[in-house]
Amino acid sequence: MIDHEPNIQAALLQHTSEARLILEGDFILPDGRVIKGGYMVRADGGEVFLTDTEGRGGIRGKDILLSPAAPAESFFTVSGIKIGIDFHWQRAQKQSFRGALLLSGQGQSAFHLINIVPLEEYLASVISSEMAASAPLEFLKAQAVTARSWLTAMLAKKKSIRARHPKTKGEIIVWQDVNDHQGFDVCADDHCQRYQGITRIVSENVNRAIDATRGIFLTSAGEICDARYYKCCGGRTDVFATAWEDASFPYLTSITDGKKQRAPIHTEKDAAEWLRAKPDAYCNTNDPEILRKILPSFDLETLNFYRWRVEYQPEELEEIIRSKSGIDFGRLKNIEALQRGPSGRICRLKIEGSLGAAVVGRELEIRRWLSPTHLLSSAFVVSVKRDPDGNALGFLLEGGGWGHGVGLCQIGAAVMASQGRSAEEILSHYFTGAMLKKLY
Repeated sequence: MIDHEPNIQAALLQHTSEARLILEGDFILPDGRVIKGGYMVRADGGEVFLTDTEGRGGIRGKDILLSPAAPAESFFTVSGIKIGIDFHWQRAQKQSFRGALLLSGQGQSAFHLINIVPLEEYLASVISSEMAASAPLEFLKAQAVTARSWLTAMLAKKKSIRARHPKTKGEIIVWQDVNDHQGFDVCADDHCQRYQGITRIVSENVNRAIDATRGIFLTSAGEICDARYYKCCGGRTDVFATAWEDASFPYLTSITDGKKQRAPIHTEKDAAEWLRAKPDAYCNTNDPEILRKILPSFDLETLNFYRWRVEYQPEELEEIIRSKSGIDFGRLKNIEALQRGPSGRICRLKIEGSLGAAVVGRELEIRRWLSPTHLLSSAFVVSVKRDPDGNALGFLLEGGGWGHGVGLCQIGAAVMASQGRSAEEILSHYFTGAMLKKLY
């Protein structure tokens, strides 16, 4: 386990060919030159080329590092940063960041734009980007410990051999994890953790949460926990293998998100009864005041998250699946869940059409295949309306939850905090048997 605060390399732009940035204050090049103001960056024959907005003062190199002369005062602004990539809330923003800036060439025609920043400063932005800064303090403390633990466990995981996607004839089993990223630690979007620099308002509550939990991690069996989180579990959390490789962790067991214990999902009958009902749970809330306090403005656009419905005409869904999977299944005949996790999330789904059939997994790939963006979760049951000859006339997906469902349920945790629960109680609820330990 670590004993000091590391720096984090967060990629703000990946494999881009050009970017526009403004250096607010002095930044120092490796040769000692000082620059500031507006600059254009472009990839040029395997190198990165940096010029001012008038095309003067060209600086060229495979990698270019810009260090702030006054870290507490200098910052830089980047245009066109995408957030919510491929999700229904995707948009481009202009964002500002403290710390150093690394322009790292990638092949002949692209580069990464990377922000290098101390972990605790990075976390302050993550907490404010993931949830509203007005959220309850005890929730923000729990979120800080969770995000810090996940990030540090991920840095260690990147050094190990990556798990391979299993290959079985007729099955397409895919998952994405941050150790797939090469050349930097994390991206700045939902695929890793939302990170929007100093663009997001960092409230006094966020600063208090970071300061109160500085260097504190969730640990288990002498290691930092791979502590995952997401928006809403839908009433029950899931296990690691539903979303990622076949692995299990004692602190990522499936638990009921509420006081009343309920059995895990075992059968399709269980799933239908569970997802067509709205059982009590911490995350079962549509209280506008609570949601305004805990969700960023763009997440408030998604309010039907505990239970939701999506309807498709056959032709519409056939085109979505063809576009997302690259496979032409022909006329869609059936969609069938073959395997679910204990929260009801599907990790293996069979799609049958007139031209063939295939099995897709895991949960995020299923969500991607069945939506122009992403389904809120893979916890859903399918109803097919058919004509007298058995041909599909329509598909109804009735689902629950928002995200992969493994670890901390953010909305459930925020509701627990609003009811007076401490950060320690919240973390104990979602991470079974994990211990808190201060490492620096």
